Amino acid sequence: MNTLYDPTTEFAGKKVLVTGGTKGMGQAIVQRLMSTGATVMTAARSIPGELPAALKFVQADLATEEGVGKVIQGVKEQLGEIDILIHCVGGSTTPPGGALVLSDEDWLRELSWNLLSAVRLDRGLLPLMVDKGAGVILHFASIQRRLPLYETTLAYAASKAALVNYSKGLSNEFSPRGIRVNTLSPGFIQTEAADAMIERIATVAGSRENALQQLMDSLGGIPLGRPGLPAEVAELAAFLVSDRAASITGSEYVIDGGTIPTV
Repeated sequence: MNTLYDPTTEFAGKKVLVTGGTKGMGQAIVQRLMSTGATVMTAARSIPGELPAALKFVQADLATEEGVGKVIQGVKEQLGEIDILIHCVGGSTTPPGGALVLSDEDWLRELSWNLLSAVRLDRGLLPLMVDKGAGVILHFASIQRRLPLYETTLAYAASKAALVNYSKGLSNEFSPRGIRVNTLSPGFIQTEAADAMIERIATVAGSRENALQQLMDSLGGIPLGRPGLPAEVAELAAFLVSDRAASITGSEYVIDGGTIPTV
């Protein structure tokens, strides 16, 4: 291990944007980076009830071009520069029923939220990294890019697959200029949203344990026997954007408890 590595000040002096940092995995990442010295800004559609005093915040809908513009302007005004961009925002709002029930509007909404939000942010913030000759971008994809659930989230899965492909191309272009680009693909992570889903299923499944098992079974099982935790995702994200991962770029890292059954 590098004897110069100090986990208590690892990100001291770093200027970081974490989108979706007010809950779930994003919030865990914000806490992890701030606790080790980073100056962090986050963005979300709604203002949370309480934010850490040192956390900078912009209210914006990153599924829209206007919202991304607000975040880019916020970075320039509140941070002045940027060392690390972690893009956690994403999700799915499409109706169940398979591919044929999805309208053009459904597809465009999913693409805007899960792909174009990253493209627009990168386009606005990469020039700041290029000027410095250094930076790290981490996009959040999903194991659904390899295990699409056609009944409910096909457009989401396709958008995340496109995000991984885009990230690889971006890394090929900008790694020679000192900017690393990677993707992190979580499986089933037990966030607040997942807990709420488990509680809803439990009303018909008989117990929370049965509901959780049903969810894991729907993914084909999780060999580890449990969902991942936001803090575990945050630890992997922190490693990937740290100087300890200085030679890692153009890669996808999966954290899914072994859910994907193939190599």
